[in-house]
Amino acid sequence: MADPTPVLDDLRAESAELDCLIAESTPAQWALATPAPGWTIAHQIAHLAWTDHSAHLAVTDPEAFRPLVEKALAAPGSFVDDGAADGARLPPAELLTRWRDGRAALDRALRAAPPGARFPWYGPPMSAASLVTARLMETWAHGLDVRDALGVPHTPTDRIRHIAFLGVRTRDFAHGVHGLPAPADAFRVELRAPSGERWTYGPEDAAQRVTGPALDFCLLVTQRAHRADLALRAEGPDADRWLDLAQAFAGPPGAGRPRKGDAR
Repeated sequence: MADPTPVLDDLRAESAELDCLIAESTPAQWALATPAPGWTIAHQIAHLAWTDHSAHLAVTDPEAFRPLVEKALAAPGSFVDDGAADGARLPPAELLTRWRDGRAALDRALRAAPPGARFPWYGPPMSAASLVTARLMETWAHGLDVRDALGVPHTPTDRIRHIAFLGVRTRDFAHGVHGLPAPADAFRVELRAPSGERWTYGPEDAAQRVTGPALDFCLLVTQRAHRADLALRAEGPDADRWLDLAQAFAGPPGAGRPRKGDAR
């Protein structure tokens, strides 16, 4: 039974870093376009606030969460964009307060959750550790988009170890959303952390292997960079195919990002 506390602590730190980045932004900066087509910085923060609210409902009131799942199933192509657009219409100060209050409420609820509890989500039910790992992944990925819009360089930390783990765990899911069967064999994944540590997953003698920087792997599975722009190496045809469709987030296949120098 995984203890969610370390991930919660890292999510709190990741959120605080993003908060500091935008806290003093002007209304004009909130309206800057980000790499996600049609999304401004306000859309990015509104999405985080909206998803934190959804997660809080899932943890504290599963019955109230059920209609959100029904809405998502009824409009899978626009559900996420609509939620972001609604929040982006708020004045920046109000939106920032909503995000702060929502993430604090979710943090309290997850820390108080009974050990072993599982919560409904837009896919299979999730443990507290899995749910907060997904929130960290989204906060980090959408934070990258905000940084790109503001022209602020990103300095990765070893907090991304949770995202790397999620990326490995969602290998079969990524195949499924593309209508493909999961690979039959286990993979070996070897990643170099920002700190220089070596993170490994899977049997050491596996024929299907992925190696490279952990940052690049996380950029790949969150679809924040094109595979051709990353220093990841695949050995074996199944591992090679996985790197073309890797996706750690829920929902239909993502469009990904264009290769550097290519127009979308």
